[in-house]
Amino acid sequence: MTWSLMPPSLPVIALGAYLLGSIPFGLLLTALAGQGDIRRIGSGNIGATNVLRTGRKGLAAATLLLDALKGLLAVLLAEALSPHETALCLSVAGCAAVVGHCFPVWLRFRGGKGVATGIGVFWGMCWPVGLLCTLLWLAGVRLSRISSVGALLAFLAAPFLMVAFSLTPIMSARPIAAAFITLLILLRHYGNITRLCSGTEPRVGQR
Repeated sequence: MTWSLMPPSLPVIALGAYLLGSIPFGLLLTALAGQGDIRRIGSGNIGATNVLRTGRKGLAAATLLLDALKGLLAVLLAEALSPHETALCLSVAGCAAVVGHCFPVWLRFRGGKGVATGIGVFWGMCWPVGLLCTLLWLAGVRLSRISSVGALLAFLAAPFLMVAFSLTPIMSARPIAAAFITLLILLRHYGNITRLCSGTEPRVGQR
């Protein structure tokens, strides 16, 4: 299949994945738990790392899991809706889900950084890549005690892993989608990268 022959279901898949990705679980869970607006705490981010700064590890874990699951679910639903154009539709759905998390329409396009959702997408697109990115993420966090280090390590490796494990050329749908998601993650982590260079990036659990 060529990029010019897009399936008619692709716009619906992209919109549905964006809306699924835009569900702000961190904001919803902390509000329901009586922790107030997570955007007024710590970095102001709606992701699991900032939720952890409330001191509620259970809420942070639930946020992490749900954010990853929405990325995975977006890809699985795309696969179910497009059995004949799987690679392209899965890739578009994955990208749209991460964009939805980072720029949710409900929050005036001010969302999270897309790490958990992106890794969930990789699990759906090619599970060995998802597994390896998860391990790289966890190893980076454990060794450095800095969440952004693990995230950057995992996503910088993702496009290369996608080429190796999906058995497709580098200019095909899955590797291009992984490269797009990685670029978006890097842009969303611009402040983190700046703080890492200056040695001021906070460690996991630091309020």
